[in-house]
Amino acid sequence: MPRVSRKQADLNREIIVEAATRLFRERGLHGISVVDVMGAAGLTHGGFYGHFESKEALAQEASGRAFAQAAGRWKERIAEHDDKTAARQALIAPYLSAASRDNPGDSCPVVAFAGDMCHEATESGLRETFMEGLNKLLDSFGSLMDSGDDARDRQQALVQYSLMVGALTLARATQGEPLSDEILEAATSFLIRT
Repeated sequence: MPRVSRKQADLNREIIVEAATRLFRERGLHGISVVDVMGAAGLTHGGFYGHFESKEALAQEASGRAFAQAAGRWKERIAEHDDKTAARQALIAPYLSAASRDNPGDSCPVVAFAGDMCHEATESGLRETFMEGLNKLLDSFGSLMDSGDDARDRQQALVQYSLMVGALTLARATQGEPLSDEILEAATSFLIRT
């Protein structure tokens, strides 16, 4: 069988990472196999180890990619507004939307990966990637608080973002029930008024 070119190998790696990024957000970091990822990428599972030394190495890269995508979306939404309150609302509304609830493969990596992080060793690379991504999102959200007191702004960012993560998690857990929409609406209404 002929060897693929370096260009094709790089393209295949990119396809694998993108497929894994979506799948890990949909099913969690430990909810899929190498076969699942390679199948979603349209490649045979035999080629996986030519790109990654382990599933954990792929999970770390894919989770980093998911956080980078989320941070990029937030940066774009924030840049569209001169006012901090409007920018904050521009983050909250799509985050707590039915589309976000119904499409976990394109949604928040914190919601997707937090449950898995409860079982990760503190010093694992995967947890390190999670913490770095979470802190960047918190810093971005915190920059939209406007009390003039850094400690108070940080506390408000923690409380509000925790509410967003919790509400989206509960909305997904109750999807298909009227309670799911009620959770999203109540959290959005509360955060927009805050």
